[in-house]
Amino acid sequence: MAKLTDELRAQHKELTSNLNKVRELGIGSKEGQRLLLSAKNGLLAHLQKEDKELYPVLKKHAQTDERLRKTMEIFAKDMESISKSAMDFFAKYAGGGSGIEFSKDFGRLFVILGGRISKEEDILYRAYDQLA
Repeated sequence: MAKLTDELRAQHKELTSNLNKVRELGIGSKEGQRLLLSAKNGLLAHLQKEDKELYPVLKKHAQTDERLRKTMEIFAKDMESISKSAMDFFAKYAGGGSGIEFSKDFGRLFVILGGRISKEEDILYRAYDQLA
């Protein structure tokens, strides 16, 4: 089962790498736009994998583990907000955008996703690995 969390961590690294490349290239370049679309698709695939393989195991154990249940509730609420912010960002910049506004929005998204990634890896993935 630990293999799953290794795969999810690798996806986190790829997403972060793609977003860093977008920042370097700029949203105005074709390559920046291509990488932004790739990051969006990678994020959606990652979320789908978590929904299909990670969360069902955690939810099953949360039925008998109050601490894990509360943790899962917090993460679920947090994810609603993060998902909306990410999808809004990707929709807004799918065709490009202005430099300053993009930089501000990108920085906000990067901080939000980075925080979520750290929490997932430190808390949820660790819990999953302990159950494995």
